[in-house]
Amino acid sequence: MRAMTLKIDNKDARRLWLAGQGLGGASTGKLSGPDCLMDIIRALGFVQLDTIQNVTRAHHHILWSRNQNYREPMLDQLLGEHRQVFEHFTHDASVLPVEFYPYWKRQLARMDAQVRRQKWYRSGLKKADLTAIKDRIRTEGPLCTRAFDTKVKGKKEMWARPPHKKALDAMWYSGELATSHRENFIKFYDLAERVIAPEHYETSYSDEDQIDWLCRSALDRLSFGTLGEIQRFWDAMSAPEVKTWASQAQGAMKPVELQSADGSWSHAFATTDIGERLQALKSPAKRIRIINPFDPAVRDRARLSRLFGFDYKNEMFVPAINRRWGYYVYPLLEGDRFIGRLEVKADRKKGTLTVTGLWREERVKWTDARQQKLASELARFGRLIGADTVEWACSHIPE
Repeated sequence: MRAMTLKIDNKDARRLWLAGQGLGGASTGKLSGPDCLMDIIRALGFVQLDTIQNVTRAHHHILWSRNQNYREPMLDQLLGEHRQVFEHFTHDASVLPVEFYPYWKRQLARMDAQVRRQKWYRSGLKKADLTAIKDRIRTEGPLCTRAFDTKVKGKKEMWARPPHKKALDAMWYSGELATSHRENFIKFYDLAERVIAPEHYETSYSDEDQIDWLCRSALDRLSFGTLGEIQRFWDAMSAPEVKTWASQAQGAMKPVELQSADGSWSHAFATTDIGERLQALKSPAKRIRIINPFDPAVRDRARLSRLFGFDYKNEMFVPAINRRWGYYVYPLLEGDRFIGRLEVKADRKKGTLTVTGLWREERVKWTDARQQKLASELARFGRLIGADTVEWACSHIPE
């Protein structure tokens, strides 16, 4: 008799996803050393980097959301001192555990091929220029873009980069160079073989083994998902490659039926231990969490909408007149529901957080208890950057 397909209702699906993302518990506990922080990064798989410092930069906020004893210097220490993470490109610039490096070599090759197809690479970079820059780094040690003085020629357009910056980026994408460390978020480049430990730099796997690892590790962190979600997790393999893997690795996953936020059901795949994961589920903490726009829990907007019925768009690059919400708007998570959005900015010199916008989701009643929980979270968020005052430039009652 054919076994029935496991059905995962929407409540359990939401809780599985949040638990796997480290957002189901209390976000407290000791963070006594690099190994504790590495446990968080390994569980997530990667942490996206971003330059914008609205309150704190996205990578710091993401880690703080999992453990609120995290402080900003800790990630830089993992990279520059302990060499336990490396930087490269998933769907965007990110840090990954250094032991993942042997499985990331296909992504280095993919990114190298993509860069070489770009017009700016084909028309503006010469091998001699690349060699000269690499020789300087070999001789002088890690260098940042300020160590070079080539200028943008012609019309200066948005995102225009001088030749040396293009060359550094090209060699960083290909894996010839790696991020040695950062100073005030400025990237320093060094030869990859001097940054990545030999046991990781010199280890290689076949392309098939790398795809297998990438797909299995993506599904492990998703708990369940479609083939598209597996592919988008790392963005290090193509959709056809994931489809081929799925046809050959049936023992790595099991089919399930998944309920969406709107009550509809669809087919998906889950880890082989999905039954044990469901049995181990606990009710998430009822606190309100301020979630970063670049947090991996909300990065896949289609998955976010399907599981939570929460339609979120990052409007930083939308002209102000066309924004529905605001420039840097944080989703608000309460338990296993997204209940609203918050716009808040920091003045580090004054030690203040200023709330400039608050919106509730439809069918969410904004009670005094919710307002107090938000106030508590804002106070915790402020402590991350040493801001002890929260000011309101909008109504405490959300729109």
